[in-house]
Amino acid sequence: MITADPPRIASETTPLVPVGVSKKPKTPLPKFQIGILMMLHVTEPIASMSIFPYINQLIKELGITGGDDAAVGYYAGIIESLFFVMQSLTVLKWSRLSDRIGRKPVLSIGLLGTCISILCFGLSTTFWSLVVSRCMCGVLNGNVGVLKTMIAELTDSTNMAQGFSLMQVFWRVGTFVGPLMGGIFEHPQDSWPGLFAPSFWRKYPYFLPCAVAAGFVVLAYLMLFFFLEEVDMPMRSLLTPTIVIPIANYAMISILDISFRTLSPLFFSTPMHLGGLGLSPSSIGLWLALFGIADGLLQALFFAKIVDWIGPKRLFCVAVSCFAPLMLMFPIMGIVDHAITFALLGQLVLTVIWGSAFGSIFMFITASAPAKNVLGAINGLGQTSASVARAIGPALATSLFAFSKEHNLLNGNAVFFIFIVLAGVLRWLASQLPDEMQVRDE
Repeated sequence: MITADPPRIASETTPLVPVGVSKKPKTPLPKFQIGILMMLHVTEPIASMSIFPYINQLIKELGITGGDDAAVGYYAGIIESLFFVMQSLTVLKWSRLSDRIGRKPVLSIGLLGTCISILCFGLSTTFWSLVVSRCMCGVLNGNVGVLKTMIAELTDSTNMAQGFSLMQVFWRVGTFVGPLMGGIFEHPQDSWPGLFAPSFWRKYPYFLPCAVAAGFVVLAYLMLFFFLEEVDMPMRSLLTPTIVIPIANYAMISILDISFRTLSPLFFSTPMHLGGLGLSPSSIGLWLALFGIADGLLQALFFAKIVDWIGPKRLFCVAVSCFAPLMLMFPIMGIVDHAITFALLGQLVLTVIWGSAFGSIFMFITASAPAKNVLGAINGLGQTSASVARAIGPALATSLFAFSKEHNLLNGNAVFFIFIVLAGVLRWLASQLPDEMQVRDE
């Protein structure tokens, strides 16, 4: 393990490098180490989002709602939120611990926790066993904050946009692979009776997608164990007022993003007589996968170039402005049947632009740190805020959806207009970010 230099506190003489206008040659990314981090990063959305295509059907099969389709959203929202509730309570502790004992031990715990919990989820046959498995996953997984810190440690002002764009790319790869696996592999005994004839698969019809997701986690763990190198960076608890605005923006885009991700499969699976689309889990999985891969391609091919062209703040403002029309597409699909495909394609385009908000805000959060040796604490705080937001989002979104449908508020569409209002709040928060972002290379 490499010993770090003594921590240095930034002063007025610390060199500042403007992002987007620097003429310095770009430092090549350490591709192998970054690649390992991306493999670790992609496992979380694969594991967590593979349940999205079938969670509503699973709730129905457990008989919790007593046949009330409109109430499915309440229980699905609880299950989807629990991971983020528990993560929000522990992620800062994991980030601080990684500064003391190293990044690899904390990442190892996170991967093992994800693997065990997703397997337990696939073997769950009661609502409370689902609850316990999701809680366990959230408590044991603080990897996102640690991974962001390691990306910041491996980059400088000339290639930071590339590093964080890769985080978004691989997250979106996970949002493509996870739902696709969930939609394809659920109830394998019906799709491939020759291979999955034993009674085990009828008793546990959702174990296969969970097992496949766990396989990705095991592969990531092996890469971590054998190949990942780390620099042991000391941590200082240091916050400045400039940190608050980027973190507030991150929390807001997190709650809106997870709400959209939760509402999409719920709206797609809701029967048409209740204003939904009535799609099957496999169709839902395909649409969600298409959203994920399109978003990932944009981040991979264009994010860093767009940041260099228009700057991170302008890109962020454009991205967050897409959320209101993204929500508006839902009631359009519920009202005009023949426009469903066009509305879905419109959502696809808007989702791709919206995804750029995350890479941009990661840059602002990193730039808010007065020195690199405090990035662990700041990324931990940012991830805590985002996890709290993501814990609130699914339960809020699904409850508002169910309440809107049950009471026929705005023809069942009140939930979407509430989120349009919240999108306006986010747009105001975006305007409070600094016009010129400064990044310290030391």
